[in-house]
Amino acid sequence: MKPSAMHTRVAILGSGPAGLTAALYTARANLRPIVIGGVPAGGQLMITNEVENYPGFPEGIQGPDLIDLFRKQAERFGTRILDDNVSRLDVTKRPFHLFTAGGTEIVADAVIVATGAQAKWLNVPGEEKLRGHGVSACATCDGFFFKGKELIVAGGGDTAMEEATFLTKFASKVTVVHRRDTLRASRIMSERARKNPKIHFLWNSAIEEVLGEGSVTGVRVRDTRTGEVRVVPCGGVFVAIGHEPTTALFRGMLELDATGYLKTTEHTRTTVPGLFAAGDVQDHRYRQAVTAAGMGCMAAIDTERWLAEEGLEGPAEEGAGSPATVPEHGASDGSISRAKSAVASEAKG
Repeated sequence: MKPSAMHTRVAILGSGPAGLTAALYTARANLRPIVIGGVPAGGQLMITNEVENYPGFPEGIQGPDLIDLFRKQAERFGTRILDDNVSRLDVTKRPFHLFTAGGTEIVADAVIVATGAQAKWLNVPGEEKLRGHGVSACATCDGFFFKGKELIVAGGGDTAMEEATFLTKFASKVTVVHRRDTLRASRIMSERARKNPKIHFLWNSAIEEVLGEGSVTGVRVRDTRTGEVRVVPCGGVFVAIGHEPTTALFRGMLELDATGYLKTTEHTRTTVPGLFAAGDVQDHRYRQAVTAAGMGCMAAIDTERWLAEEGLEGPAEEGAGSPATVPEHGASDGSISRAKSAVASEAKG
């Protein structure tokens, strides 16, 4: 270990609900965790306008505000947060060595991976501009806001069928737009969707543009066989073409499933002793802020117990020459403030 390297009992990768909840619990266990939050920090909630399904906020709360509260609560108990990205991780021996893009080396007895997953988007004109104003990648999160509207679901797999079926609880009509003439979804999911009278299908079609100023009014769709383009009016677009877990750093190092999510063997333990996973980086089923936070709690408790089994209790001793505080390579408060301003600006729209 370099004289300037920082030694911690627990390093946490990611600063969304899973990472910051893990930080809160390990900090309260007197483990003085270091969170390497990523740039940009905060995960998917940083681009979420209104969160109405997180307990404790009857009036709802903006995503960046919720992350800000998570962060302050974790820091209150001694969590040290570094706004930087991990560029390299050595898990071949313990303690683990982490290296950030900003040049910081961290030595950790245990690591909790909470790097999350990103929704896959269509990357067509109008989509990014109207996210949070009719474009969504989460029916469970946002379906409630579309009561009585006609909606579009993009995709043809199980996720698309689940989203479309769920949305029929609120929408007057749901049209599934799929670029082929057959679904990729499992037979049971396909049949369930086909039997639902509110679900319609637009086959051999691809969305080329999301239309609207301030809110979604329709989509421009191209027929993949003839090239014909037409406009389909709608009040919202749900993109259901999958998620991409943030696991590139761990390929060849940790066991991943066929879709790239981290595999856990016992609760939150990964295939490497001392390395744990929490939140959307290993959860491709629920993908909710509240479940991610719960998994962060689980990972923290599992980590604390593992450290105790290894005789590594209490805060780690800093190495000679270690800085007393975590150096800042990003702007934590600034990035959150910018996200809040962006969300507020979009909300005014």
